Amino acid sequence: MQLPYGASLSHKRRYDVDYQVVWDDAHTRAAHRLEGKVAVITGGAGGIGESTARLFSKHGAKVIIADIRDDLGKSVCMDLGPETASFVHCDVSIESDVENAIATAVDKYGKLDIMVNNAAISDPPKANILDNDKAEFERVISVNLTGVFLGTKHAARAMIPSGSGSIINLGSVSSSVGGVASHAYTSSKHAVVGLTRNVAAEVGRHGIRVNCLSPYFILTPLTKEFFKIDENAGVRVYSNLDGVSLQEEDVAKAALYLGSDESKYISGQNLAVDGGFTTINPAFGLFARA
Repeated sequence: MQLPYGASLSHKRRYDVDYQVVWDDAHTRAAHRLEGKVAVITGGAGGIGESTARLFSKHGAKVIIADIRDDLGKSVCMDLGPETASFVHCDVSIESDVENAIATAVDKYGKLDIMVNNAAISDPPKANILDNDKAEFERVISVNLTGVFLGTKHAARAMIPSGSGSIINLGSVSSSVGGVASHAYTSSKHAVVGLTRNVAAEVGRHGIRVNCLSPYFILTPLTKEFFKIDENAGVRVYSNLDGVSLQEEDVAKAALYLGSDESKYISGQNLAVDGGFTTINPAFGLFARA
């Protein structure tokens, strides 16, 4: 470190020590962006939810994984360690389950800082609405929309007394455009954005932020089955960013930002992690691709 004009060598040593302390403190805060925070993640036993749980834990958060996949959820918690992660069986379409998951976090750690409403399902991809079944439609809505509503409701109840908190709802490219997925799935994800904005308008007075996180297509066993594509078909899926493929960890990193204090003035937004997919028409215009 350069000395100020007229400073002695003893001053230099003191400046160097002070500088190192400040740098180490800043580095520690950057390395543990969720230090001291408590998070509940629905659907945290696998996929984006699991990646988010692992990343949150790495950054110092205590994590409650809420899922119906008991064995997978317990396995993730065992891997992360009992001092960091806990599992709660939770069907997000059942209000008592959601209420219990959040109560577990509050009972164990005394608060709730972050709620990630990630759990979601899809229905069979029937392109003709005449072939769509009412029961299947309602099943998707009960998890993808009602589940987010219940998670948001009970998270807000836990956060209001502390006057702060971050609620993160998982949307999709299907939250912004049509024609990508089924009618039920697309309807549910559009509705999640509306719910996010409405609740953000209400709970901002309590210092609570509510945002939506909408990722693009990720090549997983679930999406390969849903879209009926083979192992190499992913390269034929349109992406505006050449040489880049979205991974679950990328979505987790976006959730980390929304859960951290770095986004302390971000609320009511739908953050699209889609490489520009929902804002670009690749078939028309100056930059159209063949």
